[in-house]
This record gives sequence, C-alpha cells and structure tokens, in this order.
Amino acid sequence: MGHGVSCARTGDEHDFFRAAQLGDLDALAALLDADASLARRATLYDRLSPLHIAAANGHLEVLSMFLDRGARPDAVDRHKQTPLMLAATHGNIGCALKLLQAGANILMFDSVNARTCLHHAAYYGHVDCLEAILSAARTTPVADSWGFARFVNVRDDYGATPLHLAARQGRPECLQVLLEKGAIVSALTGSYGFPGSTSLHLAARSGSLDCIRKLLAWGADRLQRDSAGRIPYAVALKRNHGACAALLNPSSAEPMVWPSPLKFISELDPEAKALLEAALKEANREREKNILKGTKYSMSSPTRHDDIIDDEDACSEVSDTELCCICFDQSCTIEVQDCGHQMCAPCTLALCCHNKPNPTTLTLPSPACPFCRGSISQLVVARTRTPSDPDKPASPTSPQLTQRQSRRSRNLSEGSGSFKGLSSAISKIARGSSRMAGSDCGDMDKPEHDP
Repeated sequence: MGHGVSCARTGDEHDFFRAAQLGDLDALAALLDADASLARRATLYDRLSPLHIAAANGHLEVLSMFLDRGARPDAVDRHKQTPLMLAATHGNIGCALKLLQAGANILMFDSVNARTCLHHAAYYGHVDCLEAILSAARTTPVADSWGFARFVNVRDDYGATPLHLAARQGRPECLQVLLEKGAIVSALTGSYGFPGSTSLHLAARSGSLDCIRKLLAWGADRLQRDSAGRIPYAVALKRNHGACAALLNPSSAEPMVWPSPLKFISELDPEAKALLEAALKEANREREKNILKGTKYSMSSPTRHDDIIDDEDACSEVSDTELCCICFDQSCTIEVQDCGHQMCAPCTLALCCHNKPNPTTLTLPSPACPFCRGSISQLVVARTRTPSDPDKPASPTSPQLTQRQSRRSRNLSEGSGSFKGLSSAISKIARGSSRMAGSDCGDMDKPEHDP
C-alpha cells in the first residue's frame, strides 16, 4: 500500500525517494548530509515530495523528520493532492494527525475531481481520519472562513458531498460520523452517480443495507426522486438488491427516525445517547424483521436456547432496576433531569420521535414528561434510588421489588392521565427483550452514469 517512486533525475534522487518509501531513516539522514537540497526535490513525473511519499506509506518518523526540517505540509503533487489527502486516502491516521498539527490546510481541492481530504477519507472509509479532519475543522480558520456546517457538506466537481461518497461506497461508519456532524441527508448530487441522487439513492445502488438503515434512521426520504423520476426503491430493484428494495418500498412500515432536531438530544451524554441509539436500532431491527419475514432475505430467528438465556438475563436486569411505568415491560434506564421521572429507553425514544418535524421550521416540538407534563430539557442515565432517600443511590441489598412498587405508585399518581398520547407511539417499539444490544484503496474515482 502507498505510493511508489517514479523516475528520478539522478541515482542519489532515486535512492533518496526509495529510502523515503521504505521509511529508512538512517539512509535518508546520510543522503541529506551529503546533499541537503534533496529534501526540496520531487519525483519527475508525479511531482511527489518526500512528504507525500512518507504520508502515503504511513512512515510517521520520516514525515516528522521532514516537517522538522521545514517541509511545507501543503505541498501539491501532479494532481494537486496534498500529503494530508494521501494520508486520508490510505488511512494513515498517525501521519494525518501530524500534518494537521503542523497546520495542513483541510480546504484544498485536488485537480482530479476537486475533492478535499474529507472526501478522500469518506470515499475510502477511514473513519479515524474522517474524525480527525472534522475535529480540526472546528478549530482551524475554516470554521471562520467557511463555517463548519458548510465544510461538512462541501461538494466536489460532480456535486458529491462526503456523505454521498460514503453512501455510494458502502461506508456505514463514515456515514454515521458525517450525519452526527451535520451532513444534510437530503442533499442532491450534480452529475455524480445519477443527476439529482440523494445519499439514499446511492446506498441503494451500492446495495449496502447498513448504509440504508442509517440513512432511514436519520430521516432520509424514501419518496425523493432523482432527475429521472426514480425513487431509491426503483434503483435498488434495478440493481437486484432485493433486501434493500424491501426496506425502501414505500408501502412498507415507516422506520423510527433519530430526533436530531431536539436540542436536548444533541446534548446527550455518551452513555444516555448509547442507550437511545440501541433502542432505535432494536426498534428498526424489529421493523426490518417484519418486512423481510417470509422472503428469502428474512433474518434468522434466535434458537430456543438463546431465548432461554435472554429471558434469564432479562429477569436478572429487571430485578436490579425499576420497571418502566409506561410499558411495564422494560427497566428504567433514562431519567428526566429536572423532575426526576424515569422511563425505559424505548418509551423515551417513542416520546421524542412520534411527532414529525414541522416542514416550515424543520424542528420538533419539545416533548413533555408523561408523568408531570413538564417540558423535557435534559435526559440522563437513570439512577437507582431507595424509597427512604431518593437522592442516595440504592445499595446492592435494598429490596428492589419494594423500590419498583414505590416508584410505580408515585409515577402513576402524578401522571396517570398522561400516557394516552404515547400509546400509539410506543406500539411501534419492540419490547420483547430487556437488553438493548448496541449491536485497500481502489482505482481513481470517476463520475458514474446510469443507462
């Protein structure tokens, strides 16, 4: 993996670039002592600098040595690609971080498709490089000159954003990171893939079920048409991606959508967010199982032995925590910060998701606590409390049954008439289990066209 050495003018140059490719620090030091100007040379045809070669081949010590000697981190090769673009292309995160630390410009465009380092990281699926570049975008001058949201949705010459490329190449991890950072799920391409394609169209073309799941969970529109009038369902059918087509069929059940417009959702701590994401994944997994049931793409069912183990684990978990007073099936894992009322993650998700965004404002109305009707401003992981001291964590030997009964009676007395609006929403959530399970570079990319 990495870039090789093209023609050099002299034998010393060839030895120098070869040593950079192999990461031979001793040979490089000896050659530079004999001729310091070698550090400023580039290969004859591809115009690769030593920095390009070190970044492409993942030689962090060589890269650091040249940066310490004053090499420019934004040098460009024959295709106007920078060392950072090559590090992102090959997934060399150490070199990418070093270049970003040295002040590499993340807003440079190559001359092949006018792509940035963010495009290259998304296309080749290197999520660590993607996250490093996005992190740098919040602190570099890009945030002031362009703005972070504009950078996340930057387009190449064919109108493709990093999200489009990740969807087309089947990179679900990169897709998730970009969506969380503000990538526009409904953005249309120019001429990339097929004119007017969304990320969902491109994921349907690639046949990536994981990408389709994530895009649908972030509100991608199954009815959006490209410039030829095709919805993603038609694209998946044409490509013979049967399972993808089943999920994209407009007549199938609507998926649960992550309530990203809600302010308190964007401010969730990692643990609470993980619980809600697991609930969303489980709900949509049950939807997918029902859609694919009876087809050759149907998901395998767990064995009887697995069911027994899950039931035992479920009973064990519920015995250690309070039972949700909305569904009376799962343990309370999420707490409303101000009032202290608790719910399970699926019921919390249903409460936040059952209203669709206002089409004029693209925001969700803030939901109310179903127990006290107070507006929800923050959600945290539920704490287990004793009946005698609500602010003190329960000891391992406290009587959990009494605790659950006390909490259940208090919650019901405070908000017994508040659950009617949730009944239809909660029915969308699967409640069968008490556990929420989280569950080489290619050729140069060219614009694609459907017949």
